Amino acid sequence: MATSIRLDDETERRLNFLAKQTGRSKTFYLKSLIEQGLSDLEDYYLAADVLERIRAGQERVHSAAEVRAELGLDD
Repeated sequence: MATSIRLDDETERRLNFLAKQTGRSKTFYLKSLIEQGLSDLEDYYLAADVLERIRAGQERVHSAAEVRAELGLDD
């Protein structure tokens, strides 16, 4: 899928410099940033969603003692 983005001049300059110095394409670095950054964003926003459900009383919270007992770790 082709996607286009606009970068500010400084970011474009840095990306061009990195690509030139390493012999890799700008596309390589942009794909890498998106793939790594997407994982971070998923972690953050999905966790924030769970937190909102907990605060709204829509998600059950378990204490460490409950989890240990359920898993039989206190035996």
